[in-house]
Amino acid sequence: MTTPQTPAPHELAALRRRYRLERERRVRPDGAAQYRDADAEFGYYAADPYVEGPIGRDPLHDTVDVAVIGGGFGGILTGAHLRQQGVERVRIIEKGGDFGGTWYWNRYPGVHCDVESHVYLPMLDETGYVPEWKYAPGDEIRRHAVRITCTFDLYADALFSTGVTALTWEEASETWTVTTDRGDAFRATYVVNATGTLTDPKLPGIPGIEDFAGHTFHTSRWDYAYTGGAPEGGMTGLADKRVGVVGTGATGIQVIPMLAEDAAHLYVFQRTPSTVDVRANRRTTARDVGADREGWARERRENYLRIVSGESADQDLVADRWTASAGLLEKLLPSFRRQGDRQVFEAAYEAADAARMNELRARVEQTVTDPETAEKLKPWYRYACKRPTFSDLYYPAFNRDNVTLVDTADTHGIERITEHGVTVGGTPYELDCLIFATGFNVGTSGIHSGKLPVHGRGGVELLHRWALQGPRTLHGFTSNGFPNLIQMGSLQNASSVNFTHILDEQAIHAAALIAAAEAGGALIEPSTETEDAWIAILAEGAPDHAWFHAECTPGYYNREGRGRPNGPIAYPHGAVAFHELLERWREDSMGEVLRNRTVLRT
Repeated sequence: MTTPQTPAPHELAALRRRYRLERERRVRPDGAAQYRDADAEFGYYAADPYVEGPIGRDPLHDTVDVAVIGGGFGGILTGAHLRQQGVERVRIIEKGGDFGGTWYWNRYPGVHCDVESHVYLPMLDETGYVPEWKYAPGDEIRRHAVRITCTFDLYADALFSTGVTALTWEEASETWTVTTDRGDAFRATYVVNATGTLTDPKLPGIPGIEDFAGHTFHTSRWDYAYTGGAPEGGMTGLADKRVGVVGTGATGIQVIPMLAEDAAHLYVFQRTPSTVDVRANRRTTARDVGADREGWARERRENYLRIVSGESADQDLVADRWTASAGLLEKLLPSFRRQGDRQVFEAAYEAADAARMNELRARVEQTVTDPETAEKLKPWYRYACKRPTFSDLYYPAFNRDNVTLVDTADTHGIERITEHGVTVGGTPYELDCLIFATGFNVGTSGIHSGKLPVHGRGGVELLHRWALQGPRTLHGFTSNGFPNLIQMGSLQNASSVNFTHILDEQAIHAAALIAAAEAGGALIEPSTETEDAWIAILAEGAPDHAWFHAECTPGYYNREGRGRPNGPIAYPHGAVAFHELLERWREDSMGEVLRNRTVLRT
């Protein structure tokens, strides 16, 4: 592919006009309300297809040292680091039938990780494992999750097919009562919430969705009993079926080429095309990644984090399309790239963004043979407006005679679902099977959504307090009035492209807090003054990105076109600096904070 040329000023002005036009074609007045949860009458979309039913057991009323909510990588890594700290009774509670989190649920055909496996898979040094592929398939990732849990004996107290329904602080015993949908009511000295945000499927609120008489399911609950085959393909059950897919995000990009191979006819219903860059997946060896050196995996992922966070590095060890486009991630991941004159920076940023997007649009033209289809597949927005995707199979799928792209932009999505199929622009499309590749409720854990009520000191509910005062934490982990409760995620701390690295650093911090509290006989609870100080730090350097996301095409990055507000939401100097801050704080201030809950040094 040729090196993109910097657009001229008049070309940039034309692009801005085109981006605004395309945005208006897609923005909807109902915003995020256009989606509905997979619960109540739509609960079958979220049912677990990988177990026949919950294993029968008696409710538990015992006591554990730590209850970890969530059995994805956040929970697994927390459990592993707690084991390294010598904690014995660690109970992980997971809705699914086994460990894996997102990778337990996502088993759709073609499922892979978009981040290089040698940096994405955590604890490679500790388990001695070297991934088989540059971009690991879902099954390899799930097997590695289980490998970690076996290495650190996390199955011993785990509860599967179990959802936590409430957390209640008991002042007299200084423990949390954890209740579940299986009748459990046990106590835990500490609770770590690691529920993540990529487990609860969301559905489009399309009129008539309940009327469809054909077969339907969500990609995160793939129905192989109906389709046949496996994640590698071979879906013989679709050989005589007309299949529709709703959604062309990261999941759709992976699953659509597989369906194109096996379905009699595939209809792809697209509102907004994704950017689809080169994948170039290949098998790898230990020699390829320098796995003969001690600490090779940590070195590689630290190098990757520095580059995608805008930090300097002597070399690019991963050298993929994420690192090649790292400078364009500045509007998503605050970093040190925001130095110097803002106007000069923004001008250079826009020019680089336009050049990159022109290259990605040219890739469509070079691959898709039908000009009309190619035009519909071109992404008309700035790079950081939507999650980048990667595939070498997606665009060629549209050259097949049995694949039809149905653009829904002018009707702001599918108009309605009928008994026999889907209607777009007054045109009916008859289907035997309708698959929703519409993703998850991103950015909302059970605690933040209110589905998991948390009552702290004096019975105060966490969500109610935050509704009045706004989220208040120290480092994004702990809150005043809710002792020994540690929350993982991206609120008021730092995030990055490689979220498992973020989760590992958070797990290290959570385990260190618990170990220090145990050693000092202290509670983990920041003072309000400490929270104030942390929020001031976040607010002081908060970048002004609201204008950028307000101009973006609608998606979950900008609340479906409603914008992405500024404020004390994330640490403003990037993940590398945040991890260094946490390490210094653990060395210099943690003991004092746990003793008197009044001091914050950064």
